[in-house]
Amino acid sequence: MRVHLGRVDAVLVQALIAAALSFAHLHDVAMAAGQDGWKAWAYPISVDLLLVAAWRRLRSGTAKAAAWCWFVIALVASLGANIATAGLLDLDDVPAWLRILVAGWPAVAFLGGTLLAHSAPKAATEEIGADVIEDQEHEPEATPAPPPGQAAIEALPEHPPVPVPAALVDHARKVAAEHHTRTGTPIDTPTLRARLGVPTPMAEAIAAQLV
Repeated sequence: MRVHLGRVDAVLVQALIAAALSFAHLHDVAMAAGQDGWKAWAYPISVDLLLVAAWRRLRSGTAKAAAWCWFVIALVASLGANIATAGLLDLDDVPAWLRILVAGWPAVAFLGGTLLAHSAPKAATEEIGADVIEDQEHEPEATPAPPPGQAAIEALPEHPPVPVPAALVDHARKVAAEHHTRTGTPIDTPTLRARLGVPTPMAEAIAAQLV
């Protein structure tokens, strides 16, 4: 047990040292590029947060292509700052292209963080749809219609409404809003069903709630 804790502590200390050094290098490059004061401290935080967001998306197992793209971008930014401060770059005379890259980084980081945070994983939507489909399969069947020639004594009960989880409705609203922004027209039921991966009755029930 003591050996295990010792290894964990050693790894933690090593990670903290590496993070502090990388943080300082990013700060120095930002300062040299003209980003002084609190802005110079915000740059390393922005790079590290983008790395963490991309890594979490990679661990989730969904949208790996986008996650790898933003992970590589953040890693290049961090690694580039570490190499630049190793004597290969004169921090007293930073080239114009580096100033442009540093000044444009906040927009890049904001775009990457927003896409990673607000793109709903497809697996979560499919899991919600599968749970609802399973619930529907366990519902009792509707009362059969009377055979031909036999008068129905009383009317058949109406089919109960399809239950739709609130989380799925919220996700559908985001999908519908994104479709309207992109195409300029409201989303139709077949398109909504295809985007959500749910049965037609459920898609119709969701579409009714979006009106």
